[in-house]
Amino acid sequence: MSQNTESSAEFYVQTLGLPLKPMEGNCDYLLSEKDLLKGVKHFAVWPLSQAENSCFGVGQWPTEHPIPQGWIEYEVEDLDSATRILSEKGYRLLVANRIEPWGQTVTRLLSPEGLLTGLTITPWLRG
Repeated sequence: MSQNTESSAEFYVQTLGLPLKPMEGNCDYLLSEKDLLKGVKHFAVWPLSQAENSCFGVGQWPTEHPIPQGWIEYEVEDLDSATRILSEKGYRLLVANRIEPWGQTVTRLLSPEGLLTGLTITPWLRG
């Protein structure tokens, strides 16, 4: 859950470009209805130990970052551009345009709520 609605809206709507809008009668609750976010291609539960290794190369979450309580990834068309925009907007990237051993290219950061967020190119989910 977000503790700062403005920073969450900036991240999800302005930076990531998700089609979210405030719920009628509750401007702090952002949502997407009527199939604006089409199709989930992959759903998984990723152990923190694997995320730690992927982001930091070790099996321990660094104390200078809050431990995320969840993780989400968004498949993007142009990861280089998305990574540049995140960096220009001042988001602290944990991993930038990294090619994972399994072939996925990813940029990861913590969202304003502390959610481990990845922007990805996942070849086997395309076409």
